[in-house]
Amino acid sequence: MNKKTLRDVSLQGKRVVMRVDFNVPIKDGVITDDTRIQGALPSINYVLEQGGSLVLMSHLGRPKGKGYEADFSLKPVAEYLAKVLGKPVTFAADCANADAEVSALQPGGIVMLENTRFYKEEEGKAKRTDEMTDDEYAAAKAEMKEKQKALAQKLASYGDVYCNDAFGSAHRAHASTAVICKFMTENVAGFLMEKEIAYLGNAVESPTRPFVAILGGAKVSDKLAVVKNLLDKVDTLIIGGGMAYTFLKAQGHDVGNSLCELDQLDYAKEMIAKAAANGKQLLLPVDNVAADKFAADANTQVVGNDIPAGWMALDIGPQTTACYADAIRQAKTVVWNGPMGCFEMPAFAAGTTGVCQAVADSGSVSVIGGGDSVSAVNKSGLADKMTHISTGGGASLEFLEGKELPGVAALSDK
Repeated sequence: MNKKTLRDVSLQGKRVVMRVDFNVPIKDGVITDDTRIQGALPSINYVLEQGGSLVLMSHLGRPKGKGYEADFSLKPVAEYLAKVLGKPVTFAADCANADAEVSALQPGGIVMLENTRFYKEEEGKAKRTDEMTDDEYAAAKAEMKEKQKALAQKLASYGDVYCNDAFGSAHRAHASTAVICKFMTENVAGFLMEKEIAYLGNAVESPTRPFVAILGGAKVSDKLAVVKNLLDKVDTLIIGGGMAYTFLKAQGHDVGNSLCELDQLDYAKEMIAKAAANGKQLLLPVDNVAADKFAADANTQVVGNDIPAGWMALDIGPQTTACYADAIRQAKTVVWNGPMGCFEMPAFAAGTTGVCQAVADSGSVSVIGGGDSVSAVNKSGLADKMTHISTGGGASLEFLEGKELPGVAALSDK
C-alpha cells in the first residue's frame, strides 16, 4: 500500500470529503443490512476525533441519472447513520448544490450528500442513439467528460481533503471516485480501503503458501482474466459453480442441460493446458448434484462427470466437496470468489457450505470476495472465522484480474 491514508494528513479544522459505499439494501424504508455502513465507521470516527468535519457522498442503486428518484434517496441512510453515531447528520438534498449545508459545518459535524448517481455526470457515460454518426458520438462523449469534470470540481469544492473509503466503487472512474482527485491536493485512502488493498494485495502478490484460489459462480466469461492471472500465482485452483461445466465439456464430458458456454471451450482447454504446463493443480468436480429442473423442489441425483440428458448439475457432489475441502485445509492462503452451486436453494447448498467450513477450519489467511460468496459465508454463520470479507464484488474481481483500479490509482502516493 504505497498510497497516503488518513493517518498521513493533518485533519484538525479541515473539511474531509469522503466517498463511502452506502449502497445498502433498503426495504420499505428500512436498511436490512448495514455491513457497509459499519465498515466505514472507523474512518468516519477518526476524522471527527482528529478535529475535522465530514462531507459524505455515496451512490445507492441504479437510478436513471435524470434527477431525484425516491426509491434511491440516501435520506434513510443519513437518518440511520445519525442513530449509529449518536449525533446529528445534516442531509443535503442535492449533491451538486450543497454549499449552504457545507458552509455551516463546524469541526465534528457531518453532512451527507444525496445520491451522486442522480446526476448522469457521475458515471460520465454518453448514450449513443441509432441516429448518431461516429463523429457525433465522439463529440457527445467529449461533452459528457467535460460535464463530469465540472461535477467533480463542484464536489471537490466542499472540502480540503479527499478520502476514498469506497472500495466497492474503486473500479469505477466516476466523478466522486477518481475524477475529483484532479481538483484536490490531498487524496487519501480511508481505513476500509487500506484494509481491502492490503489483504487482497498480500494474498495475491505475496501469499504464504500453499496458496489456494477457489472460483465459482455462473459463467467462465465473467472470470476469464481472473483464471488466467491466478494460474500464474496459485499452487491450486479450484473450480466450481456453473463455470465448472464449461471446463468439463472441454474435457469431453457430457453436461446435459447444465450451464455451459460453448464459445469458451477453447479458452477452458487453454487454461487446463496452462495449469499442467506450469505445474499447477487445477481441481474440477468429480461428481455432481443433478436436477431435472431449475427449482428448489426438483428431483435430484448424484452423478459423475457425465450429466444425463435432460438433467442439469446445480451443485458439486459429496466426493468433490471432500476433495476440495482436503486441498483447502492444507492451504495457508485462500482467496474465494463465487459459490459452488445454487446455494440459495437448500438442495444445492451442500457444496458451498462444505467449502465454507473447510476455509473456516483451515486456519489460513482467507479473503472472501464477491457478493454471492459473501452471502454464502454470512448465511453459513462462519463469517467470524474468515480473515477478511471484501465489501467490493466487482472491485475485488478486477483486483484479482490484475487490473489497476481507477479509484485507487488516483490517490496520492506516500
